[in-house]
Amino acid sequence: MALNLVTVATCNLNQWAMDFDGNLERVKESIRLAKAKKAAYRLGPELELCGYGCEDHFLETDTFIHCNESLVDILSSDLTDGILVDIGMPVLHNNVRYNCRVFCLDRRILLIRPKMVMADDGNYRETRYFAPWKRRGYEQHTLDRSLAEVTGQTLVPFGFAAIAARNTTVGCETCEELWTPNAPHIQMALSGVEIVGNGSGSHHQLRKLDNRVQYINAATRKCGGLYLYSNQRGCDGSRLYFDGGSLIACNGGLLAMATQFSLEDVEVVTATVDLDEIRSYRGSFSSFGQQAAATELVPFIHVDAWLGHQEAADFTIRPSTAFTPTYPTAMEECAFGPACWLWDYLRRSGAAGFFLALSGGADSSSVAAIVGTMCQLVAEKARAGDEAVLADVRRVTREAEVDYGDPKALASCMLHSSYMGTTNSSHETEDRATRLAQQIGAYHSSMRIDEVVSAVVSVFAQFISGGRRPEYESRGGTPAEDLALQNIQARVRMVLAYLCAQLLPWVRGRKGFLLVLGSANVDEGLRGYMTKYDCSSADLNPIGSISKLDLKQLLQWASDKYGYTALKEIEQAPPTAELRPLEGGQVAQTDEQDMGMSYTELGFFGRLRKISRCGPYTMFCKLVHVWNHLTPRVVADKVLYFFKQYSINRHKMTTLTPSYHAENYSPDDNRFDLRQFLYNTTWSRQARTISATVERMEQAAAAERDGSGNEVQVAK
Repeated sequence: MALNLVTVATCNLNQWAMDFDGNLERVKESIRLAKAKKAAYRLGPELELCGYGCEDHFLETDTFIHCNESLVDILSSDLTDGILVDIGMPVLHNNVRYNCRVFCLDRRILLIRPKMVMADDGNYRETRYFAPWKRRGYEQHTLDRSLAEVTGQTLVPFGFAAIAARNTTVGCETCEELWTPNAPHIQMALSGVEIVGNGSGSHHQLRKLDNRVQYINAATRKCGGLYLYSNQRGCDGSRLYFDGGSLIACNGGLLAMATQFSLEDVEVVTATVDLDEIRSYRGSFSSFGQQAAATELVPFIHVDAWLGHQEAADFTIRPSTAFTPTYPTAMEECAFGPACWLWDYLRRSGAAGFFLALSGGADSSSVAAIVGTMCQLVAEKARAGDEAVLADVRRVTREAEVDYGDPKALASCMLHSSYMGTTNSSHETEDRATRLAQQIGAYHSSMRIDEVVSAVVSVFAQFISGGRRPEYESRGGTPAEDLALQNIQARVRMVLAYLCAQLLPWVRGRKGFLLVLGSANVDEGLRGYMTKYDCSSADLNPIGSISKLDLKQLLQWASDKYGYTALKEIEQAPPTAELRPLEGGQVAQTDEQDMGMSYTELGFFGRLRKISRCGPYTMFCKLVHVWNHLTPRVVADKVLYFFKQYSINRHKMTTLTPSYHAENYSPDDNRFDLRQFLYNTTWSRQARTISATVERMEQAAAAERDGSGNEVQVAK
């Protein structure tokens, strides 16, 4: 007896917000690949025709017009002949904007299924653009003239429903719906839907991929059935990197999975399943049948079509087998995610490369290592003959004669770096920066900027301060003078960085401009330990949402992986800004000393403030138990000091360089961390509440020590 087989396809697409022509070509290519692999159903990412990150462009009628034009193009060809194509796009229904899945087969639209639950947390503001569909069932949607002409249809079903073909049933979810407590796939499974597709726009976040896989496997383990997940991959024009990982699971096992980090614009994976296995699996659970018998059925759109393999005697077609996925390490995520994000930004921006102020410290060296990783990935694709990547490389390098398969040769064209030293800089950091640039292959130079710094200070002294020149504290100056002298060094570096970015291609006889890379980590952003408008101000920052501790591990990883041996020395050196005078030729300041807290402590503060949603008092209550090696008074002082520094420096986040999003405690003011930037920095009520709690804890501890056990009253 022949197996009841069906092959399905899902894909990673590197879409770009508002690039309607490019997006359409990538969608069409994915359908062609799915058909070539004999798939009966093809699933695409969320909002794939326009790109997920259109944001306020979703408020423009143009976006809907151009998406309809793309759908007309698809339906005018033979792309949907013999294959059920599930496309993500926005749809205007009864003057309301919806985020939709559009099911197409044989040049007709079978169903438009709007998203029912919006993502409205973290980086997402979907209810700003779309309304959720709240009704069960469906109604009729009137197609616009162009779609009506090409499909021969005037009305199509719009709402919550599923497709019933001759041999199987297909439904869908959209991204956020999977994660909800009463997810739609539960009712669909109980109604007999056997195949569920989820078109998603899910961004990369460190250590998140395995959670996604576990959720999907758990859904199919509990309800049975075939589940497809499709995701966008790449930088679509914002801080987010969509990390692919499209997959297919069945009855609790993973059958196929696309890559998470790659330079490919289109990747399609397929799996073949015996539908009878789904029916047998569900039938083996008495509880499934009991609940199915009582459920409110999902409405079905009946289609006289066969979605499976009809070659009954073709025994070469075999069901896919389950496998256990392997996940990238956190360090691989820190390297590959930002590297792919940078490559997308570079090739789509029209720039000729990057400029980096390379200090020889951990942060700027991490950025250099990430660009080095990007060059390694590009070279690997070039050696494999990937024509799309080669075309992009030729555009970026312009007239340069380059061995595209050599990562160091690519880095020489695409990464420009400079060590900008002063009399406060050590020979050790300059040497480490130079050796690292050589190992990566960057076009590197060292410069001394004392003359520029001195000129700026001289202008101030001549025209503002009546001839008085500021001095460092170690030389008799005030704290204000000391800080001003540190900041002017940092800000001069920013000015020189942009000058180099504009003119280095000219110096090398090339055309174009360079993108300036920033190198402030998430912990420094949270604490505000940076100079406003210094080298933290740039065009892009690939490490702006990565912690210092992760970056130090990244340096070790990149040293071992690519032979950038200078990184190990950099990782072991104490972080320092080198903005104060050296003492006996040695560095006299360290970051943690200046900040008044360690990077480990900053990680605790950041996660509790953002992820656990703690104010000062709640943070103290949690940390007093976690840091039980410290007295309550010390913990209270640390918490209040953190919040004072956080609030004093919060204004810096309004100018924060667009940063790759990786950590959930990012302080990015522009999208993710919606808090004010002007605070009462005394936190008076919070401080009094914490102080009263500390007093009670100290008195209770004292009573326990003297054995009185008496209840202690706190004076009001």
